[in-house]
Amino acid sequence: MNVHKNARTCPASRELLFKRVSEQGWSVQEASEAAGISARRAREWIRRARHDEPLTDRSSKPRSGKAIPLVTREQIVSLRRERRTMQQVAAVACVSLSSVARICRGAGLSRLKNLEPAGPTIRYERDEPGELLHIDTKRLGRFDRVGHRITRERSFGSKKQGFEFVYVAVDDASRLSYVEILADERSEAASGFLANAVSWFAKQNVRVERVMTDNGSAFVSRQFRERCDALGVRHKRTRPYTPRTNGKAERFIQTLLREWAYRFAYDSSAERKRWLTPYLHFYNYHRAHSSLGYNPPVSRLDRNNVLRDNS
Repeated sequence: MNVHKNARTCPASRELLFKRVSEQGWSVQEASEAAGISARRAREWIRRARHDEPLTDRSSKPRSGKAIPLVTREQIVSLRRERRTMQQVAAVACVSLSSVARICRGAGLSRLKNLEPAGPTIRYERDEPGELLHIDTKRLGRFDRVGHRITRERSFGSKKQGFEFVYVAVDDASRLSYVEILADERSEAASGFLANAVSWFAKQNVRVERVMTDNGSAFVSRQFRERCDALGVRHKRTRPYTPRTNGKAERFIQTLLREWAYRFAYDSSAERKRWLTPYLHFYNYHRAHSSLGYNPPVSRLDRNNVLRDNS
């Protein structure tokens, strides 16, 4: 049956509408109200029924108009690949701007940046744990009851209570990770997190030599630089607008959000914070990591140290 998905009537109800008006003496207004449609639409169905036309929905495809020839389509795509604007392409091909935009969109050429060749994927991994530590932050909202991210109801959730900041430190070679939740992302908090991270990795027999961060204000501050010097750690920063350089930390944050922050229905942000430590133990000691041959990150550390900390 050819019926539009949002139609309020079907062929049977339209036929009943026609019978009520033509045979039972109903007015068009009464019959349209009973069918739940406008009087204007009711008159259209009555007109079609009187002319023995089908009471099914018609296609919205234009009855007139000519399709743009394949040769012209290829010309438009070719001109677009020459990095011409859509207005210039429309003028050369003698086609409307909307048609050019539609054809370019179908060819994936709506934006000129799509014409640029993709850069080579450069993957790297340090040989030994501690050679490079990736550090990044993620802002999470505080709450005192389950929010719409879990309930899928926009009107459900707590009032604004500010934010807390998740600091992550990921070892490049082993993917071993250390995480803290702090109140802000100022230089003092970032410097304190760095000291705690270096101390935690030292307990795992990992000496941190370098740290990599983005160009956030907390990481380019003098206090953070002085803390790096005091700890004997070399500080490296990513190039501006190049977050993929710090991709291991970015990817770990995605895992944290999916498997810890938003996986369960926590009653409050305090409860979410309490479950962070058990999850980190699971991640470091038990979770299979695809880039490590489906072994946990701790598998790349000294075996005796692993057995001691995991006992």
